[in-house]
Amino acid sequence: MNDPVEPNIGAAFRPRRLGHFRDASAFARYRNAYDQAMARLPEPDQTQDVATRFGTVRVYRFGTGDGVPLLLLPGRTAATPMWEANLAGLIAHRPVYTVDLLGEPGLSVQTRAFTSAADQADWLAELLDRLGLDRVHLFGVSIGGWSAFHLALRVPKKVASVSLLDPASLFGRFTWKVVVMSLGSVVPFFPESWRRKLLSWISGGADASEDEPVANLISAGMRDFTAFLPPPTYPTDDQVAGVDVPVLALIAGRSIIHNPRKAALRARRLLARGVVELWPDASHAINGEFPERVNARVLAFIDEVDRTDSAALG
Repeated sequence: MNDPVEPNIGAAFRPRRLGHFRDASAFARYRNAYDQAMARLPEPDQTQDVATRFGTVRVYRFGTGDGVPLLLLPGRTAATPMWEANLAGLIAHRPVYTVDLLGEPGLSVQTRAFTSAADQADWLAELLDRLGLDRVHLFGVSIGGWSAFHLALRVPKKVASVSLLDPASLFGRFTWKVVVMSLGSVVPFFPESWRRKLLSWISGGADASEDEPVANLISAGMRDFTAFLPPPTYPTDDQVAGVDVPVLALIAGRSIIHNPRKAALRARRLLARGVVELWPDASHAINGEFPERVNARVLAFIDEVDRTDSAALG
């Protein structure tokens, strides 16, 4: 794998409120976990480090086919390897781009602090311009879903559709359980065994042992990276209703990040062009629990969007 641009390492980045690895050893541990997890993915057709006003973004392209591409946005501390269960099935149907989110653990490198949700939409919009992508289908999980929503809200001309997997802080407010979970990501001396239990808890009992590469990566990011991200703003009813692109929202019935039933009700009530499904057996780790079912549902949705768009143009 290509070396990334020079990572942010050490406390010198703290006064500038930039995401950084705690020290050189922390980055080395994280990079080893990242490479091991990436080795489980299909080989990227292209790897790029793309400069934006807020930092350099690590981008992978998988697949070389035609059609409006998918852009995958990962959950917090997860980076590109979290899509291991989904990638092969998705790239068999259309080109796919994945990114490591700026300000989060990964190989993207933040150079300017975020102050608002608008900033986090701005760097994504700029990234699409730099990649030469006029329109994309967005596919985000958890906080990646929050990022996808805000891009669609602010720059809808770039967005063909949005698929959301149990999105965070969009249709339901965070629960106290998320506060407990967040402690494991910010306290350096948090016992590793407890961190693993928290990961398993938020994932509905999924394997978070040292034999699981993605769990290792997330745990390393929680332990070794310091982030300075503003709390994700909770959108108003008018903002949710103002997203004028097709939206597929898959809400996990066993999610701990919000009240799933209330979240699904709010999404159904407000989304102007929404398809909302509550999956009773899914946890917040829905993409890994039901990869074939998730892939099939998302691909069917975006295929229908493309057919509708083509008919409108033709």
